[in-house]
Amino acid sequence: MRLAEFNSADPDRIRPLLTECLDVPRWADHVLTGRPYADLDTLLAHAPITLEPAEIHTAMAAHPRIGEKPATGTSRSEQSGVDDEDAKKFRAANVEYEERFGHVFLVCASGRSGAELLENLRGRLGNDPDTELRIAGEELVKIALLRLEKAVTA
Repeated sequence: MRLAEFNSADPDRIRPLLTECLDVPRWADHVLTGRPYADLDTLLAHAPITLEPAEIHTAMAAHPRIGEKPATGTSRSEQSGVDDEDAKKFRAANVEYEERFGHVFLVCASGRSGAELLENLRGRLGNDPDTELRIAGEELVKIALLRLEKAVTA
């Protein structure tokens, strides 16, 4: 969608696009209320917010585990650096992570190798649960910005 259309379209038409980027209604409202945006950089600068714990948990439900076959093309392309060998390593690491924190490991995977992502997961296992949830929220917002940048063009 072009930025001019994004700026002028009915909010009910734009909301599904935003929900595909990040399934957090407050974030979608935040982005919508900032319209109109002068350019893409202004949109992307306005979009980040700090997510609440409940929002993070809800949004995580829409994300596949790293190393699993993602259901959507968006997640598949974001995890393109994870090959079959990395996927095997991730299965075990995901179990350990989920047992520790009670939720899936979330990281902005775009442009990163499987080895780098696995190292990130292992490093984050040392976090306390509150810190880890905050980091997961930050990663969700990074993912949303990448998706928004792909969805809205100048």
